[in-house]
Amino acid sequence: MTGDFECDLLIRNAEVYDGTGAPPVMADVAVAGDRIAAVGAGLTLSAREVVEAAGLALAPGFIDVHTHDDLAAMHVETSLPKLSQGVTTVVTGNCGISLGPSPLTRRDTVVPPLDLIATAEEYRYPRFGDYLDALRQHAPGVNVVPLVGHTVLRARAVEDLTGPARAEEVEAMRQGLAEALDQGAAGLSTGLAYPPAKAATTSEVLPLVGEVATAGALWTTHMRDERTGVVSAVAETIDIARRSGARTLISHHKCCGEAAFGLSRTTLAMIEEARGEIRLDIDVYPYTASSTVLIESFARDSRRVTVSWSDPHPDMAGRDLDEIAAFWGIDPMAALDRLRPGGAIYHQMDDDDLERILSWPPSLVGSDGLPRDRRPHPRLWGAFPRVLGLYAREQALLPMAGAIAKMTGQTADVLDLPDRGRIAEGAFADLVLFDPETIRDAASFEDPVRPSIGVRAVYVNGRRAYDGETNEGSACGRLLARSA
Repeated sequence: MTGDFECDLLIRNAEVYDGTGAPPVMADVAVAGDRIAAVGAGLTLSAREVVEAAGLALAPGFIDVHTHDDLAAMHVETSLPKLSQGVTTVVTGNCGISLGPSPLTRRDTVVPPLDLIATAEEYRYPRFGDYLDALRQHAPGVNVVPLVGHTVLRARAVEDLTGPARAEEVEAMRQGLAEALDQGAAGLSTGLAYPPAKAATTSEVLPLVGEVATAGALWTTHMRDERTGVVSAVAETIDIARRSGARTLISHHKCCGEAAFGLSRTTLAMIEEARGEIRLDIDVYPYTASSTVLIESFARDSRRVTVSWSDPHPDMAGRDLDEIAAFWGIDPMAALDRLRPGGAIYHQMDDDDLERILSWPPSLVGSDGLPRDRRPHPRLWGAFPRVLGLYAREQALLPMAGAIAKMTGQTADVLDLPDRGRIAEGAFADLVLFDPETIRDAASFEDPVRPSIGVRAVYVNGRRAYDGETNEGSACGRLLARSA
């Protein structure tokens, strides 16, 4: 009971997708406090607020399983890219990159790709727990599931990042990881494709992932190779997962560069077979362009490269690398070097691979958006509505209910988040109300900072966080730290 009312919010006559993949049903949903109090047709409860859905769809709030929102999640205003597309929970600390613990205990500079999420001044948390305390203090705009990054731990422990770690350095990383897990980290992420972690051997990674398994936490990995070596990278991931026993999630699975096109047939078959004996999942974003720091091999394999940010030449953000090189009268790779530190969008994937991975029933959806980019990839603002509008409704690549399950119930199961990702009595009231006939991404590569179309309202823990145009100005999210 809530005073003179039986519930705080009653959403009537909605097309309810419950997050399980089941077809939608017309129903009312009642919310009391931060939980769903009742689900059913013709509920007669009295409510403080009644919303007439009038044929709109209601789904669990979307869970963005792959973000770099470590800093953005701290502030309500910087949560708008997620809230406006129906996201109510984000997983931070991916690709080996997390805001805590600070990587600057051994070094004076932030080595790429750690500069994707923060400056040296913003890496201010000596312990992972200090970062979590700051999140609690700020009261985030969305729920946050925090991972700790291997590259951050490596930068703190390893003297020479271009070589393998010594035994004592591996032990220092293991101790740092154990401390972060004790303080609430949901797991460990690795970014083995990036220079500061590329030299990490399987024998370095295995004891760390073993620590994750002992804690019952999650290992996510930006694999060692997503190009022509993607098959061997999947094999290494499966080997580590099998030997460690850790729950494992392959991040933003893709096949980059023309020579790798079609290899998703092989990788998905390998993953499917491995799932018979280990907990192994994948996520994917719905675009054929990636985005990260400036890397020569990525640029050489791409049809088009667009600069997303450059510290020495900020005016070049949004321009293509070939255009910049011609303007400067130099080779594109020389221009890329002159632009560093910086980032880019790389058009380097094939539609067939993307659609094969996205339509594979167990795959999850993540945005992999980069909030710090001056000219971001449109996935930051549009990933989830793009799946629903383009791939589910317009192309019928997958059913709407199945697409929603990938973003909600399936993801909650992989993350071991009880009572989230479902519309059911007793579940947390993370909800998105949207028009299934119009929902679609509006952000494009030419105009990337645009809210999606068709999202009418978003509720986080029972409170309205987005009204279809702006965030509501209140911090409704929670830190979903792991209990030690």
